[in-house]
Amino acid sequence: MGRGKIEIKRIENANSRQVTFSKRRAGLLKKAQELAILCDAEVAVIIFSNTGKLFEFSSSGMKHTLSRYNRCVDSSEAAVDGRKVEKQEHEEVDILRDEITTLQMKQLQLLGKDLTGLGFKELQNLEQQLNEGLLMVKEKKLLMEQLEQSRVQEQRAMLENETLRRQVNELRCLFPPVDCPLPAYLEYCSLEQKNIGLRSPDAACNSEIERGDSDTTLHLGLPSHVYCKRKEAERDTHSNNSGSQMGLL
Repeated sequence: MGRGKIEIKRIENANSRQVTFSKRRAGLLKKAQELAILCDAEVAVIIFSNTGKLFEFSSSGMKHTLSRYNRCVDSSEAAVDGRKVEKQEHEEVDILRDEITTLQMKQLQLLGKDLTGLGFKELQNLEQQLNEGLLMVKEKKLLMEQLEQSRVQEQRAMLENETLRRQVNELRCLFPPVDCPLPAYLEYCSLEQKNIGLRSPDAACNSEIERGDSDTTLHLGLPSHVYCKRKEAERDTHSNNSGSQMGLL
């Protein structure tokens, strides 16, 4: 009779579990060695007991096999990541295509085409969008026109200023500057003389004679020496008139 099928579950008895572990571990390592020899395969087996004890077998050296394993795992993960990235890119392309299709449809609707599937509300929204767009275009056009007019006026003003500046320079070259004499009724007098002249014209004449190097100020009226001469002439005339009257008496 054949051996009965054994149920695969944890062995509760510790001694039986240890005996079974030893037998099957030896069989597993033997099978790994046979597989490496018969099939010319690189085989490695790592076993840890429940107490933490290590058992291992490698047909080509454990470090070599583990290094090869890590390279394969890294390349596999990179391939998986590459497939994920490619799938994500395809999804993004599909989303962009849908957006382009939607925008093209809206563009046709704004141009008054492909309006068959639109309802009353959608047509109202489309009309509002067109009115707002038209208003913005008009405002932009008006602003550009104002800017252009301001630019033209600025250039015109600059040209006029340049023309006037050139004409002024030409006139300055034709008429060189000359020292113009002050009018006869303007004279520089001292502050003290001015005050004396306000009190008495005769005192002003005497002060003019005594002080000729005082501080000067602007004085409106006849020059002091002219006024003094006029007063002396009046006195001489008065004296002559008095002498004549006495001679007649």
